[in-house]
Amino acid sequence: MNSALKWMPLVALAALATAGCAREGFYDDRNIDYVKAQRSAPLVLPQGRNEQRYRDAMPIPEAQGSLRSDGERFSAPSPERLASGGAVERDFVERREIGSDRWLVVGSDPGMVWPQLQDFARARGLQIQASDDRGVLETAQGRLSVRQGLRAGDSEVRCDQNGRPVAACLDALEQHFSARSATASAASLAGQQISREDRLRFEQLASGEWVVRIPLDIDRVWAELNHQLEADFSVENRRELLEQDPQQHDFLVSYMTASERDRGMFQIILSPDVRQMPQEIRLVLESDGPERTTLRAVNESERRFTERDARELLERVSGLLR
Repeated sequence: MNSALKWMPLVALAALATAGCAREGFYDDRNIDYVKAQRSAPLVLPQGRNEQRYRDAMPIPEAQGSLRSDGERFSAPSPERLASGGAVERDFVERREIGSDRWLVVGSDPGMVWPQLQDFARARGLQIQASDDRGVLETAQGRLSVRQGLRAGDSEVRCDQNGRPVAACLDALEQHFSARSATASAASLAGQQISREDRLRFEQLASGEWVVRIPLDIDRVWAELNHQLEADFSVENRRELLEQDPQQHDFLVSYMTASERDRGMFQIILSPDVRQMPQEIRLVLESDGPERTTLRAVNESERRFTERDARELLERVSGLLR
């Protein structure tokens, strides 16, 4: 058989693959567009204008960190989620729990929630024995408290009696804050100034492993991450939440890694499996102290899991906590 003819099936397969993709792989990869983007000249308004009449219609927040490129490829940064929303629509008041502990997450900063908590106590006729401006109301019926939530612009509200959550009180508080959500949601934008504080910090260990340092206790982090993963990791064959363990403080997810998504045409053709396949990764929370938690990603499959894959996954997961 002519040796030139031996390559004909491969050439035909390559031609078929290139017909179904725009630039690379089966999907149009537009990351390179960011590299080629050109800065346009700023808009110039006529002289003699009244500057008080002009302002930014859609202000762009200051970027945190710098753009990164891996070799010749450029990784487009993920958009920062808004404090009061994001890719997944949120309720103004939501429940959180871990073990026997229960509390509420309100979509407004503590400075806005605190006076509403005082209004609740007065409206219910609770006997206030002590009031602490740091966010604690001691009453004869129990202890009401508010503090900064894990995510920027959120508050955590608790109702405890002898160190245990009171279910009826939390139900009443949920109704109280839900009734005020229409007006409070606009006021909660003031709480976004807290988001300028970088609560999450990426760190690369000497071994090359990437981890995320979170300055909050492990139970609060697990409860919030559990809620966010249930909402966001729900895309079949792309990202899915498979297991969650509150005792071990970890999660098992199925995730399409960056390496798998970025496989080139010839890598796919010459691979034993031409399909793009997610792999199982365990997200592990470890306590480093009363108010310090470390998040890491551990490969649970036999497939390759690079440092870049770990960093990209941790960036997505930590974005759910901002």
